[in-house]
Amino acid sequence: MVVITLTLVSLAVGMLYAVFIWNYDHWRKRGVPGPKPKLFCGNYPHMFTMKRHAIYDLNDIYRQYKNKYDAVGIFGSRAPQLLVVNPELARRVFVSNFKNFHDNEISKNIDEKSDFIFANNPFTLTGEKWKNRRADVTPGLTMGRIKTVYPVTNKVCHQLSEWVEKQIRLGSPEGIDAKHMSLCFTSEMVTDCVLGLSAESFSDKPTPIMSKIKDLFNQPWTIVFFFVLTSTFPSLSHLIKVRFIPLQVERFFVDLMGSAVKARRAQLAGEKQFERSDFLDYILQLGQKRNLDNRQLLAYSMTFLLDGFETTATVLAHMLLNLGRNARAQELLRQEILSHLENGIINFEKLNDLPYLDACLQETIRLFPPGFMSNKLCTESIEIPNKDGPNFVVEKGTTVVVPHYCFMVDEDFFPDPQSFQPERFMEPDAAKTFREKGVFMGFGDGPRVWIGMRFATAQIKAAIVELISKFIVKINPKTRQDNEFDPVQFLITLRGGIWLDLEKL
Repeated sequence: MVVITLTLVSLAVGMLYAVFIWNYDHWRKRGVPGPKPKLFCGNYPHMFTMKRHAIYDLNDIYRQYKNKYDAVGIFGSRAPQLLVVNPELARRVFVSNFKNFHDNEISKNIDEKSDFIFANNPFTLTGEKWKNRRADVTPGLTMGRIKTVYPVTNKVCHQLSEWVEKQIRLGSPEGIDAKHMSLCFTSEMVTDCVLGLSAESFSDKPTPIMSKIKDLFNQPWTIVFFFVLTSTFPSLSHLIKVRFIPLQVERFFVDLMGSAVKARRAQLAGEKQFERSDFLDYILQLGQKRNLDNRQLLAYSMTFLLDGFETTATVLAHMLLNLGRNARAQELLRQEILSHLENGIINFEKLNDLPYLDACLQETIRLFPPGFMSNKLCTESIEIPNKDGPNFVVEKGTTVVVPHYCFMVDEDFFPDPQSFQPERFMEPDAAKTFREKGVFMGFGDGPRVWIGMRFATAQIKAAIVELISKFIVKINPKTRQDNEFDPVQFLITLRGGIWLDLEKL
């Protein structure tokens, strides 16, 4: 009996082992080199423990193969992925061969039944649906509309500096949580600019908007489990879909959208003429043209909201971190800002024409990129060369991983890559030159470049102008001294958080 039991267990273990390794010859059969995958986790050794950020595992592979190949084959658990290790090929994926890599991989994991709001975001839409939605949304994010809401931006900036002064008076020994402060700023500004409402983020009694925004990005363990499961058994992605926006959060924002629409229509119907050519105004015009209900209006407006909340706050917090660590850079920036202030603000046109401010922002994005990697989906098969290796065909349906962070911290492209040196971006068209080489894609590139880029950069620059012109930024000892990323956060974030000490000028 014992012998039979042991035999059956051995057979079961053997069969399970065979299931897990049978696909590991995927790239070898196609003549694509790459590192040997490990059982269960493939080429992401910290997939389950999450003790180290995944981009560091990719960077190890990148450094091993970058001088010999253009791309190598890797595995996310059992799911084959093509890792791009040549920035020129990365540029081809995003620009010159865009039609072959049109969609983002996330589109496989989501549909309107599982998550109506996120499924209708331009980031997840595919094919003609993406093209049409981007054409609908883009006119709402012109520089003209961003300029129209610039007075709102300045109003919220003033609220930000008043809040900082209050925190200074309270004198917490742990300093100010830069991420929380930045999220207060972006939630207040985006809610006002997009919906014409106030989140009361800087008050002692903020509306529920702040907590719901945090719920958007503090994903439950089920999301992690889903990706582990579909990486282990890729065919399940066709059967199981995931909800990124929790149902209660969707319901909250649908109700909020309804309140915003009702309030705006009441203003328009008022005795006094109401004119505000903001994003909500554009969405309402679009809704009337398309005959959209509140849920559909929210699907459009969430493009503005999602792009403006967490991502923008994260970049702003890390820019303050870099300036706090570099007193010389901070003072140079302060002098540039003070020389252009008029009545405490910088006019909108000048805001986008301050070279050192822009250089500090670009260098921050290089060190702490919001899009640290991209997972593209091959939508049309293509043959590509592979340096020292043979040519091979990238088949339709293949996941192509572009590790932007690896290029942006490569000493071959950026000497002393972990140091904050805004001067890298002071040469005319430096950011454009780096982008055309494929080594700097902080906002992506090509037709699917981040649609909210100009809106986000205007927010960040306005907040930096407000803070640097009124306060000296220093780093609280609670903040770590290196640039290690938090391994469990959805977006790139300094491990342990960013804690600042601000002093009034």
